[in-house]
Amino acid sequence: MRPPRLSDGSAFLRGVRASAKLHRNWVKVPDSPKHYAAYVHRYTERAKAARHAGFLVLRRGDNALVGAYNFSEIVRGAFESAYLGYYAFAPLAAQGYMTEGLRLALDIAYRTLQLHRIEVNIQPINLRSVALVERVGFNCEGYSRRYVKIAGRWRDHVRYAMLAEDWRALRGRHRLSHKG
Repeated sequence: MRPPRLSDGSAFLRGVRASAKLHRNWVKVPDSPKHYAAYVHRYTERAKAARHAGFLVLRRGDNALVGAYNFSEIVRGAFESAYLGYYAFAPLAAQGYMTEGLRLALDIAYRTLQLHRIEVNIQPINLRSVALVERVGFNCEGYSRRYVKIAGRWRDHVRYAMLAEDWRALRGRHRLSHKG
């Protein structure tokens, strides 16, 4: 996992084209060289006051592009929170890579970015996405009617969140369960 680079543009855009059906009703991804360059600029700011941080998930061994995790609307001060968005790329979707990537992204969010709360909003009919956040340990906090306009329609979403202390406890239990 690493921040996106301009040099990833061709592979990223190939992934977007190959994943059009997968993304259609769930997310709007950068789909042109111009949009990809803007994405890289927005999600790779290094300043402490940066409001966005993005990371590409790459498969070990061949560095094939698996997907992306993006922390947006980072609010500092009394909140120390962010929204998390993500998407996988075909044909590597549904193979467990995004689960491992989410764990790595959360480590970065809580350790490096020093966030306290991460919120994820998911359309309730997006069962794969719901399963992903539940598998990793997010808690369902509520239902938001007509929350975000996607593909020209206002869509309901389910709100999930995780706090830094939740993640520390989950990581501790995960480490204990994997010891000999």
